[in-house]
Amino acid sequence: MGYIMELRKVLGSRPLIMAGTGVIIVNEKNQVLLGRRTDNGFWDYPGGSMELGESFEECARREVLEETGLTCGKLEFLMDVSGEDSFYQYPNGDKVYIAGIVYLCRDFSGELKVQEEEVAEQRFFPIDQLPENTAPGLLKEKAFRLARERLSGESE
Repeated sequence: MGYIMELRKVLGSRPLIMAGTGVIIVNEKNQVLLGRRTDNGFWDYPGGSMELGESFEECARREVLEETGLTCGKLEFLMDVSGEDSFYQYPNGDKVYIAGIVYLCRDFSGELKVQEEEVAEQRFFPIDQLPENTAPGLLKEKAFRLARERLSGESE
């Protein structure tokens, strides 16, 4: 059982500061990999909470491997996440303020597989044609905007 789940046993659904990462994986066609989450039905990039002793990069690599079966090569810093806009309430009522890093990854290997506990399906989408039910929030919007800007800036 992970660190956050251990804390939940003691603290219940009270707000926690949760360190974690997210990774926007981009293929050679500049499409981003999204998975449709089983807990809320939203499409989102891989990510999750940090375990004790992990670095941000180690957390990012572990979460991507667990959720997608892919192994990340080079991770590019995209943005940090913190503050009021990082608040999230899970469908079960657990509340968190996320303190973390979102990476961009274009260097990956392996074969896609679905981690059925957390992800119902996954596929690549053009960065300008994300699905309607993409995970909401200002930070998610900012991450996709920054990824879009970085990718379009390099194709010009």
